[in-house]
Amino acid sequence: MTASVSKLWAVVPAAGVGSRMQSTTPKQYLLLAGKPVLSHSLSRLLALSALQQVVVAVAAEDACWPSLPEASEPRVLAVEGGRERADSVLAGLSALAGKAAADDWVLVHDAARPCVQSKSIAAMVAALADHPVGGIMATAIADTVKQAGESLCVEATLDRSRLWAAQTPQLFRYGLLKSALEKALAAGVAVTDEASALEWAGHTPRLFAGSKTNLKITVPEDIRLAELILAAEEE
Repeated sequence: MTASVSKLWAVVPAAGVGSRMQSTTPKQYLLLAGKPVLSHSLSRLLALSALQQVVVAVAAEDACWPSLPEASEPRVLAVEGGRERADSVLAGLSALAGKAAADDWVLVHDAARPCVQSKSIAAMVAALADHPVGGIMATAIADTVKQAGESLCVEATLDRSRLWAAQTPQLFRYGLLKSALEKALAAGVAVTDEASALEWAGHTPRLFAGSKTNLKITVPEDIRLAELILAAEEE
């Protein structure tokens, strides 16, 4: 199937609690520049005119989701997520069964990456349009990387020349991704991101150079950094 025929879908796993944020509010609902983090992340996806639908996987008893404006957006569908990220992604993919064709594209994006630029996502989709598998947004590691041993003692210095830090969105063919995730989870494989499931299945995803401003909200100070990034965009 050619890229011009393939449709574009998205899945956003948003069932996590963000335990490192020191807050009783899940990190995807913390306010960032006056809006929940998740609203920012979804708006970046919904800005893509080619996007057919985004499936948001939320926790079973999520009381925050219904209050978001995006909850009533025609192109947004909410489903119940799972215990782990991979379970939530698979729930989102399953909700697209019967809609998405095997060769369609699916963007999987972290709920807690609110600063990704829509133009960067569009550029990645265009760059990977003819790839049989897909790829991930990532940044080359610039810092010297140490491998820790016991008691946090340095065990080795790694060669960073071929090391990249994975980000999202990650973009894959619907059929390949769904199959790889199903098989990896059934085999008990630790799936830390979508690319790892494809790698385990024998596929070779591409890397697409992203930006360090596409940070993931993980600890409290990340909110402030994200605010600075968004403010710089406004300027």
